[in-house]
Amino acid sequence: MDFVGKALWYIETHFEDDITLDDIAAVAGISKFHLVRAFGTCFGKSVMRYVRERRLTEAAKRLARTDDGILDVALQFGYNSHEAFTRAFKAQFGVTPVSIPRARSTDAIKLVEPFRMNEIPTPEPLEPRIESGDAMLFVGLKRRYNDDTSAQIPAQWQAFQPYIGNIERQIGNATFGVMCNSDDEGNIDYLSAVEVSALDDNVPKLDVLRVSPQIYAVFTHDGDVSEIRRTWKAIFGTWSQNTDYKLVDGPQFERYGENFDPKSGDGDIEIWIPVH
Repeated sequence: MDFVGKALWYIETHFEDDITLDDIAAVAGISKFHLVRAFGTCFGKSVMRYVRERRLTEAAKRLARTDDGILDVALQFGYNSHEAFTRAFKAQFGVTPVSIPRARSTDAIKLVEPFRMNEIPTPEPLEPRIESGDAMLFVGLKRRYNDDTSAQIPAQWQAFQPYIGNIERQIGNATFGVMCNSDDEGNIDYLSAVEVSALDDNVPKLDVLRVSPQIYAVFTHDGDVSEIRRTWKAIFGTWSQNTDYKLVDGPQFERYGENFDPKSGDGDIEIWIPVH
């Protein structure tokens, strides 16, 4: 069983407990940073959001099929008050928990059933090249995203487009989508950037990220940029489970090279993953 599978198994057997991301990562045998990235890539939502959704789903089922009071169910599923449970329940389902025992049914709400590992298509194995990367200095636009807002990343690239080629000391014509600073809820900073040799006075409105020298596993994405999640899944799936390299917590980035066509989304796309 791979680390995402281990995480799923642990969640499904412990979601009634007060489990944390640290607990899940420890069982999965991977850092929190990479668990958050891998889980979000495979399933489109953060680990802890999934824990909450599964916990509230099973709580709703309990309310529908038993005579347990709302407070009793709330306490059983890790909420220390009726109010906290009601807020979380309504945020997820759009109705208050009192409506479930009245109806004796969960038909009016959208339940979140367990993910299954066989729901993830098995990607083809990848063979990266290993690069010893120098320190890099990125300049660009940075915004923070979560599961629901990440679809706005293309708009961020559109906003950054006028800067490309017009930043002093830009190195080459490649652009970079840098991911860093993720938290336990799956929020992450995304930087649309170019690499520069040094900072210049004309970039005060842009964001800056310095990356230390690092060894990288570099994967070529074969296909349109809209299909890049397939390559990420292969990295966190088959490759990460079968390599002797260890993933390093640090900025990961997509590199759009000299031959990348931003209009068609084709050509010269690589994913750089820090390893040791």
